[in-house]
Amino acid sequence: MDYTWKVEPGKKVSLKDFDPAYSATLKKDESGPLFEKNHQELGELQELLYAAGHNSVLIVLQGMDTSGKDGTISHVMSDVNPQGCRVISFKSPTEEELSHDFLWRVHANTPGKGMMNIFNRSHYEDVLIVRVHNLLPEANWKANYDHINNFEKLLAGTGTIIIKFFLHISKDEQAERLQAREDEPDKRWKLNVGDYKERQYWDDYQKAYEDALVKCSTEYAPWHIVAADRKWFRNLAVAHTIVETLRPYRKDWEKALHARGEAAYSELLKYRETQSTNG
Repeated sequence: MDYTWKVEPGKKVSLKDFDPAYSATLKKDESGPLFEKNHQELGELQELLYAAGHNSVLIVLQGMDTSGKDGTISHVMSDVNPQGCRVISFKSPTEEELSHDFLWRVHANTPGKGMMNIFNRSHYEDVLIVRVHNLLPEANWKANYDHINNFEKLLAGTGTIIIKFFLHISKDEQAERLQAREDEPDKRWKLNVGDYKERQYWDDYQKAYEDALVKCSTEYAPWHIVAADRKWFRNLAVAHTIVETLRPYRKDWEKALHARGEAAYSELLKYRETQSTNG
């Protein structure tokens, strides 16, 4: 069963057609065992990915403020070996980064073979916030769609498995989460005036996201829309989708590791034989 909406390449997207509170008819208490099953398999797949070293995985998380990017990482990736996983949060570019093309700092943080890297926000900010706040001429940010597609095609062509998630939250749910931060003293450290300012541009961001989803969902790097109003369902949907995407690679990774193990064992036997002869 699919728990996300996979955006078909070139297909028009209107976010109003996707319910942020969708839960695939599941109830919260039903989701626990399903999440744990996917959670465990994700840990196994990541271990095989790391050990085989044939592929790399890039997970992109995008969404409006409070949509749950941090929470998704915390819950979904809690059983992943940190040796083989990196989380990169892209903040405002530094002076040095601004002196290069917008993908320069991104490419430097793509995963090497065996690694799983998670982008908490990403290169898509250059067709989102840059567009909404008119930080570049329209012709410049429009050209970025093609640059992004070519960049992701290069990564996919050299063994990177790309999984992109748009965490789809409603404006009302965002308001509730922001209010909860105000009301609970132990959560006030999360308050950011910028989050409130950006709410003024909600409709502009929705349009920018729709265009990014349409123009940059490809066969090699598809976008998945995730209903994110219910945190428990969001976590299940992301975990399930990652597992479903990686599972087809499992046999190849296991085959490579088996062959490596047999070669190592053969080498060990030869060494012991040599030692026995010399002794």
